[in-house]
Amino acid sequence: MPSSVSFEPVSFDELPGWRDDDHLAAWKAFLVSCGPTLKAGPKAAKPGSAGQPQKLLDICARALAIDQSGDAQTRDGARAFFETYFRPNRIAGSDNGGLLTGYFEPEIKGSRTPDETYKVPIYRRPPDLVNIVSESERGARSSKLTHRRKTEKGLVPYLTRKQIEEGGLSSLGLEILYLKDQVDAFFMQVQGSGRIELPNGEKVRITYDGKNGYPYTSIGRLLIEAGHVAADEMSLKTLKKWLKADEARAKPVMRKNRSYVFFKELTGEQASAPVGVYSIPLQPLRSLAIDTSYYAIGTPIYVDAPQIKHATPTGAFRRLMIAHDVGSAIKGSERGDIFFGTGDKAGRLAGVTKEPGHFYALLPLAGTQAPATASGGP
Repeated sequence: MPSSVSFEPVSFDELPGWRDDDHLAAWKAFLVSCGPTLKAGPKAAKPGSAGQPQKLLDICARALAIDQSGDAQTRDGARAFFETYFRPNRIAGSDNGGLLTGYFEPEIKGSRTPDETYKVPIYRRPPDLVNIVSESERGARSSKLTHRRKTEKGLVPYLTRKQIEEGGLSSLGLEILYLKDQVDAFFMQVQGSGRIELPNGEKVRITYDGKNGYPYTSIGRLLIEAGHVAADEMSLKTLKKWLKADEARAKPVMRKNRSYVFFKELTGEQASAPVGVYSIPLQPLRSLAIDTSYYAIGTPIYVDAPQIKHATPTGAFRRLMIAHDVGSAIKGSERGDIFFGTGDKAGRLAGVTKEPGHFYALLPLAGTQAPATASGGP
């Protein structure tokens, strides 16, 4: 972690658009992560990271108590809560200048059994896959192998994307679903989740359940560097169109990203929404994937990205988000991935999101003992 990055306290009045935000929506997003983060337990604070994880968990416990009291929360009450228990901090000496991208949950047609239409397998996590780092830390450690394969001779690198697609796992009975084409499967792996419509009309939700451990490689960047697509024309839609135009051309390009994702099917109440780290239900335009080198999961982060004009009716993206997820490509103190939701519309919005922005981390106030009904500033 660069030593130049620091967190400088500021007032809430210094946050552009703070009073205009829907703090009740942010409160609800904060609440959904409190139970899972409390269950996961405290993590040691990393050198140079923002805040103290245990204090964040203490505030989470207080928030859950407020929610369970039976008193309905209001927008003003939600803003008072954040202003009472947190202090915004500007990120100084940012290591990447601030960049916001987007991700989403694709909706894809698929089948539980293979046939002439559905031939591309989606695999569950192999039993010999071993985590070298916890799943919540895989983004922060993504420049090195995060998973390995357990063998009689010890831990070895897992199969690459190419080896898996050429049948390296086909004899193990790990297939859970089949899709129509390899490009759809590739993009679902990049997004980390998918809602699959089966031939009978049933819809099932699947989510990330481990990867083969290799660092993520952006094939979009590779196409730009090779001169196949202009940088100012690159988007998710453009990339997908280029890949689908020629399967023989697309296959070796996609295989340059050796990273390969495994999935599991969500059931019951958990299947009601796509999930992030600790199975936190992702909230459209409120859930943020971050670098856990800097932020604990569950940290509120105010995002100021006025050039993202397509995501909100106000024409500028300024809102309080919650750190709910991680990603292999999310590296840096002001690098974030905005979750846009499920389906084609969310995909279109996410696919054109690549704009500068700034973070203001809301860090727990030291020794805050204000009552649960407190209203006003910190």
